[in-house]
Amino acid sequence: MASRYSDVLSPASGRHPAEASRRSPWIRRWAWLGIAAQVVFVAGVLVAASWQGPHYSVLRDSISDMYTVTAPHGTFLVQLLTDTGAATILFALLAVWPALRSGGRAAAIGSVLLALSIGGLGDLLSPAERLACRMADPGCTMSLQLSNSGGKMDNILSDIGVLLLVLACFFLAHAMARIPGWQAWARPTRATAVLIIALTFADALTEHTGVYGLFERMVAATMAVALTALGIGILRRSRPKGAQI
Repeated sequence: MASRYSDVLSPASGRHPAEASRRSPWIRRWAWLGIAAQVVFVAGVLVAASWQGPHYSVLRDSISDMYTVTAPHGTFLVQLLTDTGAATILFALLAVWPALRSGGRAAAIGSVLLALSIGGLGDLLSPAERLACRMADPGCTMSLQLSNSGGKMDNILSDIGVLLLVLACFFLAHAMARIPGWQAWARPTRATAVLIIALTFADALTEHTGVYGLFERMVAATMAVALTALGIGILRRSRPKGAQI
């Protein structure tokens, strides 16, 4: 039975291929969940922007503004982010980690960092990160927006979450470089980390300008595309030989 499956999931330590073949169906299920989470995340953010009213701008205002205490239907986006965050955590721990296990300690560290990053734990904690008001609301200011506990948590956890995401990319790239079949992914994964760093700096520099929301969305889109690509890569390397994704 083991010969029907890709040996990419087999650890370098020589673990029997049959064990990898038994894990493959479960890894594929969690990989599909991770892909679905990114699609739902992007779709939800796009849809939520449509009911923010005429004073909200996707170029100027942040994603967090769409689920503030005063945002219309803010609980919808809170629930969506909570669910996709939980799915991303499961994807990181139950698909990424097993798929890259033969990359050694770097794979374990990278997977855990991914689970703890802004796309995982950061989104899961969205119910506790609701800002006090939207910048599009009359009378709302930056200090007022961050005056409640949710605003303070969002401000801190967002920065930490992006940093953990970048570190996850570097650790996973290091693991990929050690695994036959994944080595070609190492350089693009590092490039993704560098791109996220550049976009994050641009986001910080434009915080008080009319394009702050644009760069934040570019960071989120880069993360979603990268995780989707990783999920597809796991599916391709864990499928039975000759089978389609």
